[in-house]
Amino acid sequence: METKAQLAKLGLFDAKVPRYTSYPTAPHFGTGIGPADFSGWIQAIPEGSAISLYVHVPFCRRLCWFCACRTQGTQSDSPVAAYLEVLKAELSMLKAVLPEGVSLSRLHWGGGTPTLMTAPMITELAKAIADVAPFAADYEFSVEIDPCEVDDARLDALAAAGMNRASIGVQDFDEEIQKTIGRPQGFDVTRQAVEGIRKRGVKSLNADILFGLPHQTNAKITDTVQKLLSFSPDRVALYGYAHVPWMAKRQQMIPSDALPTPQERLELFEEARKLFLWDGFCEIGIDHFAQPSDSMAKAQAAGTLRRNFQGYTDDPSGVLIGVGASSISRFPQGYAQNHSATGAHTSAIREGVFSTHRGHTFTEEDKLRGRIIEALMCDFEVNRQEILDGYAVSAKRLEKLFSDAVAAFPGMLKPTEAGLFIPEKARPLTRMIARHFDAYDLSKAGHSSAI
Repeated sequence: METKAQLAKLGLFDAKVPRYTSYPTAPHFGTGIGPADFSGWIQAIPEGSAISLYVHVPFCRRLCWFCACRTQGTQSDSPVAAYLEVLKAELSMLKAVLPEGVSLSRLHWGGGTPTLMTAPMITELAKAIADVAPFAADYEFSVEIDPCEVDDARLDALAAAGMNRASIGVQDFDEEIQKTIGRPQGFDVTRQAVEGIRKRGVKSLNADILFGLPHQTNAKITDTVQKLLSFSPDRVALYGYAHVPWMAKRQQMIPSDALPTPQERLELFEEARKLFLWDGFCEIGIDHFAQPSDSMAKAQAAGTLRRNFQGYTDDPSGVLIGVGASSISRFPQGYAQNHSATGAHTSAIREGVFSTHRGHTFTEEDKLRGRIIEALMCDFEVNRQEILDGYAVSAKRLEKLFSDAVAAFPGMLKPTEAGLFIPEKARPLTRMIARHFDAYDLSKAGHSSAI
């Protein structure tokens, strides 16, 4: 109770802060980055590099009310087929500027619902990607799978394409909650999808669930976690539901008076966290859990865990190229984002021009603060020597940054001989502590609850 009182005093239950999957965050991207920058950054990749590729499929058969992603509904395959042709053209353009010998260390298909594509479409897209760059020896190919939108033919096509990690969305198994968030998905349907994935030799399974949903209680989230654990997932993302109806209009369908309070959100998270830890999972950052044998748990132990637009990652590559509408690429030089509207993206690609329309070029200050924020989010600590060795900052200024943060979170943030450390009791404040190191104006964008 004393710790919760401290958390409340520091504003945890009132604050709205970024999730820090990038720095600066996407609302601070500007229109000064265009196709020429994107193309130039690609051509600057050293020959023989291993890079990551993200492919965005923005279509869904159903538009879940809780979702804030860039998606559009369709009951027909024709717009999906047309979009596939655009993806193939974009991949061909990418191949033309990509340096020799580049391979894929990571490939991720996200959405939307990538498994909305038919089996022949899946095969066609996989072949187009393979024509751009081969997989690296230790590659990981992951796909977001909607258990309600997949069948044997599509799973066969994905397995044949080399998928070795599947990610399923669960959210919550409670029927009342599913009805309220517009996401009906029975336990048996989910189980069948998991069995189909495992049957095809896909070794790694991710699952996403949410806390902070309408009508969610400790008993309901306990039931969901226990059912999820029966699938023996390798990783679980326990995300806090972000209720941002001013940004995602469909969330206006969700009754705000049915949402748990911030204090109740924290209790829901702790209840689920306790169950994962009891089941032997390692806690990864602020909201992920992984089996000790999983590569993400190994990356955390080795200090190589990173943060990107998919959340936590063990991806060692410094380059992530995004393909498709709204996709964001990350280079050592900065961020580049495609047109968010599918129509605008399609028009650009059909004209033979990359659809990059906004982004950000890193300053030395961005690199410094971005690494501090990433270290806090991944490791709950910042190593002083690493920062001094790798970034443009004096020892005196770094100590001032650290001491100001300690003063802002009295009794919570701990200075150490190595640098700065967030003890376990203070970890619900991690995003707020990261925000302290953010030099950009928070008022430019609405963000989600800090817990």
